[in-house]
Amino acid sequence: MNKPSIFKTVVLTTVNTWRSVMDVKYNPLRFIPDPVLQTYIMVCLFTMWSAFFGVIAIYYIGWLGYSIAVSIAVHLAILIPCAVTNAVFMDAERKGQSWVDSWKSEQSLYRQFMNRAKGNIVKWDIDKES
Repeated sequence: MNKPSIFKTVVLTTVNTWRSVMDVKYNPLRFIPDPVLQTYIMVCLFTMWSAFFGVIAIYYIGWLGYSIAVSIAVHLAILIPCAVTNAVFMDAERKGQSWVDSWKSEQSLYRQFMNRAKGNIVKWDIDKES
């Protein structure tokens, strides 16, 4: 069993992490029926958490030159590529692209292979059994 490439692992991890936090199908904002309002609330939460981490960095970590605007820019620099990656995967899944399925099955098979029960294997000693 070959280990999946680091690129495939990073991309699939990015997509799964993004969906677990930012996808409205899974977070509590799914109960708001208007998608525009959902997006607005997500942007407000994003800005609030960026500012919060900026304040923590300024006061508790001691980064006195730290800027909240820089914090928001850094967060955007991380989240925008994650959003693009997620969009590509959603489009590929919607169109039924075979490479998405092969990546997922390759990673799933490798995880099963690595998590197999190694201690449950019993060697059969035919000399003791006879």
